[in-house]
Amino acid sequence: MTEGRRREGGRHAASLARPYAWTAGRTRPTVDLAVEALVETTVEGRTAPYSPTNPLAVVTQLCLHQRSVAEVAAHLGVPLGVARVLIGDLLFAGQVSIRDTLTADASWDERNDLLERVLSGLRAL
Repeated sequence: MTEGRRREGGRHAASLARPYAWTAGRTRPTVDLAVEALVETTVEGRTAPYSPTNPLAVVTQLCLHQRSVAEVAAHLGVPLGVARVLIGDLLFAGQVSIRDTLTADASWDERNDLLERVLSGLRAL
């Protein structure tokens, strides 16, 4: 095996293993969360003990100001599925609240505008 493969396979695999360990291997949240849904820490989340090694606590700190699910994933440097599981766990625990950004009857223009804002925000990260 070449050094490049070993490095690529070993380091990449290790970097993805840790986030999935945070979720006990779960890749699907208990609730359906849209990528653009806004997450904000609740009063309960603000008073929960903080540890920089606890990914749930880190998410509550990130969401002291509203952030989209995609932004949370980007800030944590984890796949979207991992962020959704963590946010779902916090939602179930009452430590974050979720606000959908669009209603079911949103117009095409509203949906397009939202996508533009999400893309702009992701590019700014």
